[in-house]
Amino acid sequence: MSDKREERPRAISPKNLSAQLDYEAVGNPPSAHPRSAISNAYPGLEMDFRNVWKKLFVGIELHESSNVVVAADADAPQELRDLVLKFVLQSVDGRRVYAPVTGPLVEGEAPVPLPDTTYSPGRPSLALEWSNALADAVGKGGEQVLCGFRPFEQRGVETVPETMILLTVRRFFEQGLSPSGETEQLPVIARDIAEPGQLSQSLCSPWQNDYRECACFYWAASRPDYVNIEARADGTSGGQNWMQKDRTAATPKVYIVDDWVDSRLYTHEDLFAGWEKLRFIIGGRDESEKK
Repeated sequence: MSDKREERPRAISPKNLSAQLDYEAVGNPPSAHPRSAISNAYPGLEMDFRNVWKKLFVGIELHESSNVVVAADADAPQELRDLVLKFVLQSVDGRRVYAPVTGPLVEGEAPVPLPDTTYSPGRPSLALEWSNALADAVGKGGEQVLCGFRPFEQRGVETVPETMILLTVRRFFEQGLSPSGETEQLPVIARDIAEPGQLSQSLCSPWQNDYRECACFYWAASRPDYVNIEARADGTSGGQNWMQKDRTAATPKVYIVDDWVDSRLYTHEDLFAGWEKLRFIIGGRDESEKK
């Protein structure tokens, strides 16, 4: 019997970044991997990845869910400080970071510009998808890009000229040294873009808040929405909103459009104080109404 010690296998050092990102490092639970995310339009339960875009540009901070400039670095020049809470980012190197939202206001009618019901009622609504709109900028870490800004109340108004400012793009990935001593990108988000704790700082707490806020279809796989559905002879259907308080077998099958201020539906406070009162849905129906 040989007393030679068993040789340990040599470590594999993946050269491509995607392989490094997929490597399951010791200490990282499954919920920390992007493939485990809920991928919800609203923040998920584990992290809100939108926070990585907030400090992509040196000198300013953007809101995680919009293109509003919410802060400027302490040592930022005055022209950047003047943007805070007054201007929105409109373009990066000529690429627009927003898009007008269009659709029919009445079923069957032609699409039209939809109004903004959140910030400026009566004005056109603008949508923003950071992960797509800023993808080109991410690849320009360390370089300067020409950014265009407009006053908040004039965002999306093409006839209003943009205020153009050169900004440096932060490096998205942390820099480190390879075994050969060369500088390389590490599979870790740079600390100056997202410090520890920032990826979860915009999550709702307690969780019931998100559960209520993520209305209709956002959490279709995580919580019910349209339940106790019955087909009608004309091809339509009748059913109820799961958030409806008086949902019983005798309650008319009329869907109440989700609105967190509607007294007929559970409010945030109702969920905080009595979440255990929500009834189970099995096969799309209340357990008491199973057929």
